[in-house]
Amino acid sequence: MNRVFRSISTYVALLVGVAGVLLVLYAWNLPPFHTSVETTNNAYVRGQVTTLSPQITGIVTEVPVKDYQRVKEGDLLVKLDDRIYRQKLDQAKATLESQKAALGNSEQDRRSAEASIRSYEAQVTSAKAALESASSNWERIEPLAKKGVMTSGEAISAESKFRQAEAAVKQAEAALDVAKQKLQSTIVGRRSLEAAVASAEAAVHLAEIDLQNTRITAPRDGTLGEVGAHVGQYATAGSQLVSIVPDAVWVVANFKETQLPHMKPGQRVTFTVDALADTSLSGTIERFSPAAGSEFSVIKSDNATGNFTKIAQRIPVRIGIDADQPLAERLVPGMSVEVSVDTAQSARQTTLASNAAARTM
Repeated sequence: MNRVFRSISTYVALLVGVAGVLLVLYAWNLPPFHTSVETTNNAYVRGQVTTLSPQITGIVTEVPVKDYQRVKEGDLLVKLDDRIYRQKLDQAKATLESQKAALGNSEQDRRSAEASIRSYEAQVTSAKAALESASSNWERIEPLAKKGVMTSGEAISAESKFRQAEAAVKQAEAALDVAKQKLQSTIVGRRSLEAAVASAEAAVHLAEIDLQNTRITAPRDGTLGEVGAHVGQYATAGSQLVSIVPDAVWVVANFKETQLPHMKPGQRVTFTVDALADTSLSGTIERFSPAAGSEFSVIKSDNATGNFTKIAQRIPVRIGIDADQPLAERLVPGMSVEVSVDTAQSARQTTLASNAAARTM
């Protein structure tokens, strides 16, 4: 009888031992319990949380939105006091008009200088004609005066007129040169005035931008976070007033590097969300991170030390969420999820999933 009990005890102990070994193998996902399904709970919903800040300083005069409110692109979120910026815009416009008037006067000066040049060119032509007549008369009288045929008074008068005609030509040519230099000076001055007009126009545009920046609007459709702006608050450039979360979200799952050999883009993914009572949702692997998460850390670990323990690194994997899932609308950045990927799915399934994901992106 005792021998029978001892045999039963031996069998029970043996069964317990085998069960314990099988339990350890199952817990560590070792053969014969190795599976093609890779899972991780190191995964979160991600999205682009945009923090809005003013580019200028001013007193907050209007905050027409509230915390967690849905907004559309272009909706007014915060308005700053714009009186100073309106006056600056009016001032810039007045300066622009003044520079345009100066440029207009320069145009009149240019036309006047061109008219003066034409007048002096006519005077040069007239002086040269008078010189030609006086020169011909002097060439006729000079030989006669030397022979005594002409009186000395007539000869002196003819020579004097010839010399005066020469001086008149030089004077007219000098006046023409002065007129040309004046035109050139007007042209150079006009370039300076054109630059002043362009600068004044740029000042107007800058003033318009500053005035527009007194209105902080939603850059896209989404949901607001906590609104930190209050009426009467003095907002400085760069201060955080409100955050907006767009509707587009995705999942980033941080798998161990030992889980990645059979993963590739296009594979189907299922995941559960803690906040949705572990309801199952689906998605598709879109792409893999170009480096392990440790490479993006601010303080990187230095493994070149005497004591080293190998630790499996984690590689972030971006997962697109399938559309037309009712609960997908409730996903917000930061939610914890648990992801499962069946790496044994067929190549045809992967291709179909990849094409469907490409159509929805």
